[in-house]
Amino acid sequence: MSLKALRTLVTIARHGTFARAADVLSLTPSAVSLHIRSLEEELQVSLFDRSRRQVSLTEAGHLAVERAEGILAAYDEMADALVSGPGLRGRLKIGAIHTALAGRLPAALVQIKAEHPHLHISVLSGMSAELARRVEDGELDAAITTEPVPPYPANLDFTPLYQNRFWAVAGPGFAGANLRELLASQPFLRFDKRAWAGRIIEQELRKQQLPVSEQMELDSQQALTHMASMGLGVAIVPLADEDLQHLPAVTLLPFGEPQRVRHVGLLEHASSRRRHLTAVLKSTLGQP
Repeated sequence: MSLKALRTLVTIARHGTFARAADVLSLTPSAVSLHIRSLEEELQVSLFDRSRRQVSLTEAGHLAVERAEGILAAYDEMADALVSGPGLRGRLKIGAIHTALAGRLPAALVQIKAEHPHLHISVLSGMSAELARRVEDGELDAAITTEPVPPYPANLDFTPLYQNRFWAVAGPGFAGANLRELLASQPFLRFDKRAWAGRIIEQELRKQQLPVSEQMELDSQQALTHMASMGLGVAIVPLADEDLQHLPAVTLLPFGEPQRVRHVGLLEHASSRRRHLTAVLKSTLGQP
């Protein structure tokens, strides 16, 4: 019985189809089918009901998935249990929003590498909602995201680490204007509404009944801020206090009444067995 076959079984159960499991595991569909067929032959049971259009787990399949998850978790933790000497050892696969990648995360990774040289962390980028789905599906051990905005998976835990404030940004020539005047007279450079930060901005615009003339929609805080500073329109973006120190000459107005904030933190599955490893991320990223 191979660990690869067990991991394939668990991945199919999480994602619902053989094809999706093949994509997640970077395998061919035929390799996925071969793994399952070998498991069924070895266990002498049918793990999937193939009589329907969409395959589903049999009763034996549900039991096998439950046992396979325990075996895989024990295997993944074995290196940590066997290590001797100082520091953590293991592997973490995390996701991160773009602002964390351009902000606190690189320095935190350098510090972690120095203190825990046997802890290997790989990072993928994405928007918060997408990363939350990947954490729920088990593709990622954790993700650095903004505070979840409904709808989001209920079986995920969010630990706040730091916060950003929302600001309206425009070119330096608009000093003295108020937000309503700016939005009424200038093109609106929108933060992507699919992002959780974008949803917060949209909620506040509706709350204050602020009409906008949308010019473009991007998911990059840096790009929106730069375009606004060049006089191309008004952007509303979340900025850390340290970001404010490096802005070019701009008109800056607090957004929201009171000013809206977003919390950035670590999102992980409620049943995660990697919390002894993600704890070092929390402590390092939470430092000012």
